[in-house]
Amino acid sequence: MPARVVCFGELLLRLTAPGAERLLQSWSLDVCVGGAEANVAVSLASFGHDVRFASIVADNPLGAAALGELRRHGVQTDAVISAPGRMGLYFLEPGAVRRPSRITYDRAGSVFAGALPDTLDWAAILPGAALFHVSGVTPAIGRNGAHAAIRAARAGVDAGVPVSFDGNYRALLWEAWDGDGPAILKQILSCATYAFINERDIALILKARFEDRQSAFEQAFAAFPRLQAIAATTRQQSSVDDQAIAGELVTRQGRWTSPVHELPGVIDRIGGGDAFAAGALHGLIAGRAPQYTIDFAVAAGALKHSIPGDFNRVTIAEVEAAMAGGSLDVKR
Repeated sequence: MPARVVCFGELLLRLTAPGAERLLQSWSLDVCVGGAEANVAVSLASFGHDVRFASIVADNPLGAAALGELRRHGVQTDAVISAPGRMGLYFLEPGAVRRPSRITYDRAGSVFAGALPDTLDWAAILPGAALFHVSGVTPAIGRNGAHAAIRAARAGVDAGVPVSFDGNYRALLWEAWDGDGPAILKQILSCATYAFINERDIALILKARFEDRQSAFEQAFAAFPRLQAIAATTRQQSSVDDQAIAGELVTRQGRWTSPVHELPGVIDRIGGGDAFAAGALHGLIAGRAPQYTIDFAVAAGALKHSIPGDFNRVTIAEVEAAMAGGSLDVKR
């Protein structure tokens, strides 16, 4: 039976330089809808889950178009509030060969960033949910976002809903204000049942050093009693266009690793981590075996690298075909 999932975060407009151009090298930009939590919502809806997105968007044609895009992918938007203000934006300059991609944020003063922490009524939104997902991006956008994310995660705990947390540390956003990122993220992680973090995130949050990833995971389980599973990827890059990813899922009972997926000719890696998280959550909330869960998650993340835009527009069948190393011939 499909699980009811609630995702909370800022719905964004992404403006991308065409092809491999530098930002504003020519005076055109490609526009799509995105945002870490929205990316997870769209993926889980594509996998057949009952997904509800909670947010605040601009009460104007841009906000309406963004919500329409979520609905087009099967995500419910009745928990989204429209209010006067502006949408958050981010600009992407795609990398190529040895030039890395670059993101420029324009989120300060957005209607979401300016909303008070108690704007959303979690007592009305969370009942019946099997999972609540939030990421470290929301608290990074400012003081209101930090208070809102902490309040939302605690509301999930109070409602008895498992909380999923993706670390998503965004240094550029945290540097724009005087928030204590590690302390704030620690409060949210303390509410989490599932976490998408690696040894760098854990070292940052616990203010510690670790010799290896396994030691970091062990310390995270010791520090956060609610935490039941951690998933993370490992990425290798010979160039911006040629990469490889693998993943691991660690619980209090054991550890499982995925095969390596070679990714020659990457089209767009933005949203790949969200696709991985959604794949893992699909397996976890559907009660699939741990090995299937991590294999599915990494295959979903790998497929995202072939799709322009933030959203991972793939089905369960397509992910499972990638897991099995299916034929790359034209499907007729």
